[in-house]
Amino acid sequence: MKRIFIVIFVLITLRAMSAGASLTLEEEKTIGQEFYENLERNKLLYHEPQAETYINELGKLIVKSIPQSPFEFRFFIVRSSAINAFATPGGYVYLNLGLINLVNNESELAGVLAHEVAHVTSRHIADIVEKSKKISAATLAAILTGIFLGGGDAAAAITGFSVATATTLNLKYSREHEEEADRLGMYYLVSAGFDPASMPEFLKTMRQYEFYSSNIPSYFLTHPGTEERIRYLDSLLQTRYPKGGASDKLNKLKRIQTLLAFELKSPEQNLKSFQGRLSKDPDDVEALYGLALAQEKLGLSQEAVDNFLRALRLSPDDKNILEDLGITLFKRGNLEEAIRYLNKAVALDPTSTKAPFYLGKSYETLGNYQKALEFYQLMEKSKPDDENVFYGLASAYGKIGMMGDSHYYFGRYFKKKGKSEAASFHFQEALKYLPPDSLKTKEIMKELQSEKGMKKEKKGTPR
Repeated sequence: MKRIFIVIFVLITLRAMSAGASLTLEEEKTIGQEFYENLERNKLLYHEPQAETYINELGKLIVKSIPQSPFEFRFFIVRSSAINAFATPGGYVYLNLGLINLVNNESELAGVLAHEVAHVTSRHIADIVEKSKKISAATLAAILTGIFLGGGDAAAAITGFSVATATTLNLKYSREHEEEADRLGMYYLVSAGFDPASMPEFLKTMRQYEFYSSNIPSYFLTHPGTEERIRYLDSLLQTRYPKGGASDKLNKLKRIQTLLAFELKSPEQNLKSFQGRLSKDPDDVEALYGLALAQEKLGLSQEAVDNFLRALRLSPDDKNILEDLGITLFKRGNLEEAIRYLNKAVALDPTSTKAPFYLGKSYETLGNYQKALEFYQLMEKSKPDDENVFYGLASAYGKIGMMGDSHYYFGRYFKKKGKSEAASFHFQEALKYLPPDSLKTKEIMKELQSEKGMKKEKKGTPR
């Protein structure tokens, strides 16, 4: 998986280098896009709507302070516990799960984003490539692995070079690059209204983490000169930015960290962690919510309900607590209660993707198929390619006697599941009920023609 990622990245980079000049803006954008698509294709990106929205909201606060940029910035979360962040050409900025869960406040996270944005606006990758044209493709691959994937044994296995060897070569961020990114990054951070002291504070936190864990954060490997950076940032605080700023502006970090904790640790580990926090502060809403989530995942549903309710008493309009309480109650068979809390969650956040689905399931279980259909249709707008939504729609339409729509969505469901024969059967059945000139009929005909063509092509392929 990583081999494909590195090879394609290197080929694009070498193609851009072969022109004999520094990378153009369009070449940078192409490299960034290819890099992103490979991460996506290999399922290395973490897609949770609330976390993604938050990271992009925070990133946009930083980008607003940039006078002018040829790039449209995009912010993503990498599914990795390693403590790292990096930027690629073209305005793509990536944060690892591990780094997000290590920061102490929102300003520290904004400081990391600001530093990475500064690497992009300063076009440091283009500068690195321009100065390293004579490096072989194999060596370039090794160094890029160390820079962007954080190094480790996997990088050595892929490229044949150890990370220690790769990082001694000259295709990496220089101390000058880091100083410029820190200087510009702090300016972006202050312009966005955040506390500039958070930048050196986070570096100190990571240094402390390294001391206690005996594990070098990937960030230190990709961003050299930590001690010099801390001293330089401290000097900027004293001379240019003596006044502080906000530690938090969006006030969403703690919730995001609670959600991400379940990607980084097991439910058992999280159970102990949140119990420990509650022993120090019994009214810690985040700890109560996290404990309830851990209990639900471990099958302790009654304990989970009790702690969701405790958290809700402290934070009555918390959409996440309402939603997860409703889902837990649904799973326990307490449908009327589930509907009450899920409706409150949808009222607070109409863009929710989970609450409408479980409302549909709750109403369907109660026999109110028309109401169930309304919520499945609402879900289809936000998740138009979700197999669970297809199944819910197919079931609800069937229960109210709309067989054409029922077979249509069963067809889409089985197609999504990769069961072409079952999909074809339901599409054929749908045609018996749907009007000949309807959009669904046209879509089905197109689908059946495509399936027929694929079968014909497969049949004609010599063995």
